[in-house]
Amino acid sequence: MTTASRRRVRRQGRRDGGVPAPLLVPAAVAVVFLVLPLVGLVVRAPWSDLGAQLTDPRVGEALRLSLETATLATLLSLVLGVPLAWVLARSRARGRAVLRALVTVPLVLPPVVGGVALFLVLGRRGLVGQYLDQWFGWTIPFSTTAVVIAETFVAMPFLVISVEGALRAADARFEDAAATLGADRWTTFRRVTLPLIAPGVAAGAVLCWARALGEFGATITFAGNFPGTTQTMPLAVYLALQSDPQAAIVLSLVLLAVSLATLLLLRDRWLGRAGAGP
Repeated sequence: MTTASRRRVRRQGRRDGGVPAPLLVPAAVAVVFLVLPLVGLVVRAPWSDLGAQLTDPRVGEALRLSLETATLATLLSLVLGVPLAWVLARSRARGRAVLRALVTVPLVLPPVVGGVALFLVLGRRGLVGQYLDQWFGWTIPFSTTAVVIAETFVAMPFLVISVEGALRAADARFEDAAATLGADRWTTFRRVTLPLIAPGVAAGAVLCWARALGEFGATITFAGNFPGTTQTMPLAVYLALQSDPQAAIVLSLVLLAVSLATLLLLRDRWLGRAGAGP
């Protein structure tokens, strides 16, 4: 059999091994279900008034605050979440299953409940907040700091899960070789482990940032909705929807564009490699 014939056979095999027909219909329905609302948002957008809406100072203010707080929440999640993921993936301490369950609770917890929980801990009469107020005069709720904390609370689990998965998939032989050569644990983590799991960390950071950017429930409960201080884009959309639906559509388009641009720019370089098999 010639080389060309073998190639034709392989191509035919790939075609024959495609998606089974019974799966095509539900897959198509899933695509329509997920994409149609986005199409509706684009179709119903007030394109003729888009420029005037986007130049509104309130839009720029809410977008700036959203980008800043989401970035700060992601950085905080990286500082705290990567070590936590290492503990969950590599530590042999007892109670890891319970710790993992507690860490992932914000994924399934209603965001409003998370905001209430934060308020009960960090509010002026909260478990910790009362001492921050008495000793340092710090009042966290209804401030920009509260926005960052709320976004970090709901977004960090996405980073932790992604990094933990990358750590479990990483080849431990490289770390063993570094230890054999005399590297201590910190040097091994910094010089060997982190480069190995960099795609997973980047993918988790992107998911974390996107989740923080779209956070609503915990933010409005714990931080309030004050323009220029705590009013992020999702809160601005909610407020505009009650009085100016056209403005709400424009704000939603901005959030959609920012989210899509972030995922598309980083997909091939980071997300694609993080999800690629060996």
